[in-house]
Amino acid sequence: MQKEIMEGTVKCSANFVPLSPISFLERSAKVYGDRLSIVHGNVRYTWRETRERCIRLASALTHLGITRGDVVAALAPNVPALYELHFGVPMAGAVLCALNTRYDSDMVSVLLKQLEAKIMFVDYELLDVVKGALETLSKEKVKLPHLILISDTESELYNKNWSLASKDVEYESFLGNGESDFEIVRPNDEWDAIAVNYTSGTTSRPKGVVYSHRGAYLNSLAAALLTEMTSMPVFLWTVPMFHCSGWCLTWTVAAQGGTNICMRNVTEKGIFDNISQHQVTHMGGAPTILNMIINAPQSVQKPIARTVNVMTGGAAPPPQVLLQMKELNFNVTHGYGQTEAYGPAAVCFWKPEWNYLSPVEQANLHARQGVHHLGLEDVDVKDSNSMKSVPSDAKTVGEVMIRGNTVMNGYFKDVKATENAFKGGWFRTGDLAVKHPDGYIEVKDRSIDTIISGGEIISSIEVESVIFSHPSVFEAAVVGKPGDHWGETPCAFVKLKNGCNASADEIIKYCRDRLPQYMAPRTVIFDDLPKTSTGKTQKFVLRERVKATGSISKDS
Repeated sequence: MQKEIMEGTVKCSANFVPLSPISFLERSAKVYGDRLSIVHGNVRYTWRETRERCIRLASALTHLGITRGDVVAALAPNVPALYELHFGVPMAGAVLCALNTRYDSDMVSVLLKQLEAKIMFVDYELLDVVKGALETLSKEKVKLPHLILISDTESELYNKNWSLASKDVEYESFLGNGESDFEIVRPNDEWDAIAVNYTSGTTSRPKGVVYSHRGAYLNSLAAALLTEMTSMPVFLWTVPMFHCSGWCLTWTVAAQGGTNICMRNVTEKGIFDNISQHQVTHMGGAPTILNMIINAPQSVQKPIARTVNVMTGGAAPPPQVLLQMKELNFNVTHGYGQTEAYGPAAVCFWKPEWNYLSPVEQANLHARQGVHHLGLEDVDVKDSNSMKSVPSDAKTVGEVMIRGNTVMNGYFKDVKATENAFKGGWFRTGDLAVKHPDGYIEVKDRSIDTIISGGEIISSIEVESVIFSHPSVFEAAVVGKPGDHWGETPCAFVKLKNGCNASADEIIKYCRDRLPQYMAPRTVIFDDLPKTSTGKTQKFVLRERVKATGSISKDS
């Protein structure tokens, strides 16, 4: 018996159970058993069926030798199997690592080697990527994982022209090997790992971020609160499930007994069709998804009778995007976070008095990153060296730091990176921000993305916001271009809307009319922007391109 804190009290199984999202599925199977849990084309499952499938999945995994703490990898889009893996894998006591679907064979081989995964689930569309990775690992004499192929008869591109090794099997057949009376392997400690999620790699090689059962449980409930997700929502999967475990919404929807509308490929037509057909109440995604919606052809758009709540993360959506989303009957909540914080960490909670402001003022307020959600202890802006909080003057720039129960356990097999990230007792995000008098934070840039020109610090986000307001611009990203005199000058990469035209000189003049001259770009390059699959622009790729063009002189 543990030492009592107060006389007459005891910590035991009656009053303490390790927190785990597994309990969400167990409850929903009882409370919402006959309600739809998953919709994917003509495929339909209820919560009772989903629980049974996940138990069979966990059982089948143990038959292949999976034990507590083993890593199970997956490479798949937002299909029912990947949703089930978020429960079935931890129900076997194992740890799920859903990999980015844009990874190539080389990256997959590197991560599989680090993970030492015994089993890998792979979608049929990505089988060649995995086979290439396994060929590389074979040459390195690394033990190869069993492959479980995820087929999809609902996909227009699906065909059975694939081949597997004799030891490998198709997903539905694999489930058939499991027992429905399997005893769930629950965590011994709520701090036990439930998932490894790799960072999106916008600045460097991805790092494996370890999530705990406790953090996943708390962040899932916090996500329900910050998205105003009541019971029985209808959630459209436009957020990749591999990204922060779908911002933990994989588990949130289960907690609320909702319906998951799966989307293999995210398209404008798919978004509007699913919203109309299934009366979608919630969805999420990076500003890229918002852009896709507001720029959808009229032939694709459909009237939205019921407001759709949208959680967006990543880069702050420009005010123009927020205004257009509102006009289309989408209610956008701007969240801020990182993979290391289980996805959303802060949100711009709306204040009633803001309803009386002009639309432009409202949009500018909406673009702030806000304050921490209830699952965290605090989000602050601090001086990176002294660790003192910056004044709430909306001017002094510091580093965003986070602490609380929904911060990662650490980086997988990288003790040094973990120690550096937690130096000073806070998680250091690397984002630069100011704090407003009301306590709301506003991110100005990634520390690595700021441009220093002639001693002046330029926020690339501010310049991008101005460029984006140009009526012909679809997307924009700004990076520093090396210069012999100024050190760096802003260089803009711009993608124009279909059917629109604009010259580099026009964009530069447009910026100079709205910004201090030193902040206006000196160079404009028209091209598609390299993206991670979560919609984040890979600025390190753009910086390398700019460096390759050489520096510019004082008079340029």
